Amino acid sequence: MALLILNAGSSSLKFGLYENVDGGPEPLCGGAFSDLDGRPRFTVMASDRAAHDDHPDIRGHEQALHHLFAWLTRAYPESLVEAAGHRIVHGGPDLAAPVLLDDQVLESLRALMSLAPLHMPRNLALVDALRARSPDMPQVACFDTAFHRGMPAVEQRYALPDEWFERGVRRYGFHGLSYEYIASVLPDHLGERADGRVVVAHLGHGASLCALYQRRSVATSMGFTPLDGIPMATRPGALDPGVSVWLMREAGLSVTEVDELLNQRSGLLGLSGLSGDVRELLADDSPASALAIDYFVHHTQRQIASMAAALGGLDALVFTAGIGEHSVTLRHRICEAASWLGIRLDEAENATQGTRISALDSRVSAWRIPTNEEQMIATHTSRLLRVTGGREA
Repeated sequence: MALLILNAGSSSLKFGLYENVDGGPEPLCGGAFSDLDGRPRFTVMASDRAAHDDHPDIRGHEQALHHLFAWLTRAYPESLVEAAGHRIVHGGPDLAAPVLLDDQVLESLRALMSLAPLHMPRNLALVDALRARSPDMPQVACFDTAFHRGMPAVEQRYALPDEWFERGVRRYGFHGLSYEYIASVLPDHLGERADGRVVVAHLGHGASLCALYQRRSVATSMGFTPLDGIPMATRPGALDPGVSVWLMREAGLSVTEVDELLNQRSGLLGLSGLSGDVRELLADDSPASALAIDYFVHHTQRQIASMAAALGGLDALVFTAGIGEHSVTLRHRICEAASWLGIRLDEAENATQGTRISALDSRVSAWRIPTNEEQMIATHTSRLLRVTGGREA
């Protein structure tokens, strides 16, 4: 019996197939569909058989799901998928723990679509597609916002009248499944210092930072929606709210046009006019691309300082996600910009993609730790199914 784990991004679909055994879910294979709105690529890695890599003639997340099931049926005919677990970006004010998806839960999640328009429609479309394919299959939602719900009130509240907090206007934070996974493996790398003052930088197409103390979230850079914080591929990060008001009142943009501008045409893409992909920007010698990279580095190190302030100091900095795990150049530049905090990079370890990338005598240690949201979702899904038996508790 197997668990299928689905993690939908704005133009990607990561997945994992796990054997649901008594000791916890064990990975069978994992992979991703990338560039689903352009030229899709399908890659799979498995420990017990050959890797798979091709460019299927599909488009969008639902076609990717059907392609995945066809491939799994051929590659793992012995594994019956008994349940699915999903990364759901926004849980709103009421959903702060993994839950079985039923009509009532889905109705409440559809009401949150406007808070994460790049992700929620795709998250829920996959749930609907699986329901149509296998109506009786239990599906579990795991929320990116849940990990941050224990933050202190001064981090969760905005300086607005209380009625708006009661209606759900608060700092939720995102990338929680990634931060939860990193928190779970910190002792393997930092030992006793894992419970200290740690800032985790989840740097990818979407990017945020989280301050951990005793491996719990005490502050994070994203807010009510995933637009806040540091600049991202197509999102601006922190923005004076008056800008949105001005764009509508003075420039005549509609709410829909402002939403599209901030979610799809801003950030690194907006600054460079070329791309939101840092690899393309680093390879381009134009002043606009250089500005976009400089902006990303500056505001990331500035946010690291903000997280350190919330912690009252800093013991370790962890890089994770696509940029954080793979970009030697950006790790170098961010650590260099934040060197005043006590970070001294080991250039050789950074260049060879080591785990500890700071010098041994660095007052603040720096690390490169791959995240694994799918493993976290599989763990939550397995636990909930054992408690409920696949039925709503």
